Amino acid sequence: MSAQAQRATRASAARASAAGTESAKTLSKQWFEGCFGAFIGLTLLKFGNPPIMERWVTTPTDIYQVLLGYPWPISWAYALLVVMAVWGLTVASWKFRCPCWLVVMPLLWFAWQLLSSTQTVDGRLTGPALLHFGACVTCFYLGFFALGRVERLTWFWLGLSAGFLLAMAVGWEQHFGGLEATRRYFKLYQSELFPHGEVPPEYLKKMASNRIFATFFYPNTLAGGVLLLLAPILGAVSQAKRLFTAAARGFLMAIISLAALACLYWSASKGGWLLMLLLGLIALLRLPLLWRIKVTIIAILLIIGLAGFWWKHSAFFERGATSVSARFDYWRAALETARTHPLLGTGPATFSVAYAKLKKPDSEMTRLTHNDYLEQASDSGIPGCLTYILFIAGVLVYTSPFRFQPKVKPSGNPTEQIDRQKPADVSGGVLVSGDWVFFAIWLGVLGWALQQAAEFGLYIPALAWPALTFMGWLTRRVGEVSN
Repeated sequence: MSAQAQRATRASAARASAAGTESAKTLSKQWFEGCFGAFIGLTLLKFGNPPIMERWVTTPTDIYQVLLGYPWPISWAYALLVVMAVWGLTVASWKFRCPCWLVVMPLLWFAWQLLSSTQTVDGRLTGPALLHFGACVTCFYLGFFALGRVERLTWFWLGLSAGFLLAMAVGWEQHFGGLEATRRYFKLYQSELFPHGEVPPEYLKKMASNRIFATFFYPNTLAGGVLLLLAPILGAVSQAKRLFTAAARGFLMAIISLAALACLYWSASKGGWLLMLLLGLIALLRLPLLWRIKVTIIAILLIIGLAGFWWKHSAFFERGATSVSARFDYWRAALETARTHPLLGTGPATFSVAYAKLKKPDSEMTRLTHNDYLEQASDSGIPGCLTYILFIAGVLVYTSPFRFQPKVKPSGNPTEQIDRQKPADVSGGVLVSGDWVFFAIWLGVLGWALQQAAEFGLYIPALAWPALTFMGWLTRRVGEVSN
């Protein structure tokens, strides 16, 4: 064999080896993507409790409790997340083109939480909160480094969608008799469920209500799950053109919407209703329609949505909107605590300790502020609050589809005028072809961030972990294609 033929043979073998290596890497990334999606889906089903209430969670003792009981001990979630993190290191891509300050913001926020913990007023609350915050940061970086190069997240959606739909199925089951059955079970086995005799007041209140909560902590966190995940899952289904026909995709989207919106309605979450209406109106802005048509549709939906809201909740306002009044007292106490502890606060997740001293005599006791931003100010001082707000707002602004405009020359052609209003995919620094998945994920994160102003989504693993994963992915995707 000639020397030239030998060189050609070696080159061909090298190319085949490189192709094989690349194929193995791609397969490993797909397996990681699918397994991490399944893990996030599992959090929706089994890890919907705040970690600071972990002492009331019992370990399943048989296969029935493992499969059908919830929540699971949070330590199980941490063990699984460690496996995901180690695996993520093997598929991560470390070169990125995003603003460095935005990438390090989660670490700065977490570092301040650690610093604040040195001055905590209750280590039994701060310890579990720090572990959870560490998991949140881990999820952000897994979304950024391990998933951020993946454009469509095809395999990721399988497990996440399955977990979401199962959670919605539990909500339907609760509405059609399951909640009453749960109450009877609680009365029969209360001593076994809470062997130490102490039943959390939140659990008693939840059991006395007809509001469903599915696999989440309480009804408003169920609403948070719908706000965060419904739009991304619908976006993923709308783009599954290789798997389903247009008619099949439309049918699936209608079924998923019905399942989730019914659960949102049965949760009776007033803030959830209003925020879902807002997200729907924002989504309408991205439809390829003329502005006068959009304005007409938005006006009609606003009238119907607000009228339905008043019809559903008018009795609540006639009674004096007690939960709203209670939140104002929580927020007042949080601001007072931040004023007296401006630098480090009272320690992560310790608001209940401060509130016990500041609450009005007739106010209901609470463990969390029902406002994650004020909770940060109370627990970790003004720097902790500002760092967290800058992180959330920075990601939402940097990845906002509304920052980009398609490069279309002005024209009198009506078709081009409509094309300029099409939804956006980030590509080459402009929004071009209409990536509804990207927009839907951003919309879900926006809903989660807005609900934090009246709830405690940061302290619920089933909400915070997928939200932070999405934030990491969004940040990396914009950096990948806009530079």
